[in-house]
Amino acid sequence: MAAHHGAQAQRRSLVYGQGDWREGNPALIGPATHGLWMASTVFDGARYFEGVAPDLLAHCERVIHSARLMGLEPCLTGAEIADFAWEGISRFKDHYEDAGDLYICPMIYGETGFIMPDADSAQFVLCLWETPMPEPVGFSACLTPFRRPARDMAPTEAKASCLYPNVGRAVRAAKERGFETAVMLDPAGNVAEFSYTNLFFAKGSQVITPAPNGTFLNGLTRQRIIRLLRDDGVDVVERAVDFAEVLEADEVFATGNYFKVGTCVKVEDRTFEPGPYYRKARALYWEFARTTNQ
Repeated sequence: MAAHHGAQAQRRSLVYGQGDWREGNPALIGPATHGLWMASTVFDGARYFEGVAPDLLAHCERVIHSARLMGLEPCLTGAEIADFAWEGISRFKDHYEDAGDLYICPMIYGETGFIMPDADSAQFVLCLWETPMPEPVGFSACLTPFRRPARDMAPTEAKASCLYPNVGRAVRAAKERGFETAVMLDPAGNVAEFSYTNLFFAKGSQVITPAPNGTFLNGLTRQRIIRLLRDDGVDVVERAVDFAEVLEADEVFATGNYFKVGTCVKVEDRTFEPGPYYRKARALYWEFARTTNQ
């Protein structure tokens, strides 16, 4: 699951910023830029694969929402960002004739300000990287001592870059123990999510996932999978989850933009097989994705 954290700079990429399209990793910000210095940067992620970009508009609208939560006022709408993304996809395919799957990352950051960014200094950047969809081989996870912050401790309802150092140290601690990612708790000691993906597990005839409580992002792919499963007759329950329940589950899986739906094959010393609810969720998502471009 974590293989995508390799060197982004070596990947073929196309970037829109400051009114122009560029290849590679162009220098668009300086050391005094608020987004770098004071961390007023937000981003989102969508995927282009098999000729479709499911929920692209929703991802673009969420980056606008995240920016406003950080005190920025973007000059673009979500629909306009989605149009830029489709233009970028077309340019990428024209430029790299053998281009494969893409990761689409709109970003907004503050250019000026001190402590608080100047609201009208919001800058927009769009990055497209060639990033293959991972093979569904499964991943391992362990419990980490690092918790998700409460909503009064950090801008948890935004997809904000400043939240990710905490994610990174949880992943690093997990890797030091020989696992690929971590299960993170919320401040109350309930399961929040995997380090950077939403957590699901099945027990009996139910699929259970932690209820959003302001400490972790209610992922767009998470929301999509819940709707698809419920529409297919599955009893999906959102509630507080104890870590012991995950260890006692029949199967465990995750949702996230990078791989969409992935199976967890080990949590601590408990191993799992890819289960029927994971396979159903993955099949339903791919069926949905192949019938939509937005």
